[in-house]
Amino acid sequence: MIILDGVIYQAAGTVLRRSDDFLVPFASITQYREDAAFQIGKVAGLRDVVLACDPHRCSENLFFALRIDGLFDTIHARAVHPVPQGDRLLDAAKTELEFHFSNIEGTLVGLWSPAYSSSFSVPGYHFHFISKDRTKGGHLLNCAAQQLRASIQMVSEYDVRLPEAGSFLTTDLIRNPASDLAKAE
Repeated sequence: MIILDGVIYQAAGTVLRRSDDFLVPFASITQYREDAAFQIGKVAGLRDVVLACDPHRCSENLFFALRIDGLFDTIHARAVHPVPQGDRLLDAAKTELEFHFSNIEGTLVGLWSPAYSSSFSVPGYHFHFISKDRTKGGHLLNCAAQQLRASIQMVSEYDVRLPEAGSFLTTDLIRNPASDLAKAE
């Protein structure tokens, strides 16, 4: 799922605009307000994006939302197949599809989460890609580009909403999910 400019998209290689009510097991969402913008030069891989963004984070203890726009030489993305309700994240990750896009204009939507958030978020950077024409996208695995425009927002409030009914109330959550999150990433 990608939310960009207030619109919800379901990305699984191809993209569907969603306006109906549907359940998602987990989402990190912010009303994006750019705090600062910067340019990213030649990108040979996702590591170059990470290294370009790191100096613009003022703390290892806060969350940061990012938006990166540009023409990408390559995008390598993935999406998991929908799985039956109650299946674990690891089970969903086993059924992922991978996509390769070339010479494509679009946006990376990302969140950087601190290490201590591992039981309710994915620590470090987590990016999704959506094409400018909103027809292609998915969870970013890698990318390459010549020049990108990036912006960042510090997020100091984090609202966790939990289900008030259903299996969540009786599920044993004593086990730390951090290792499952890391494997699924």
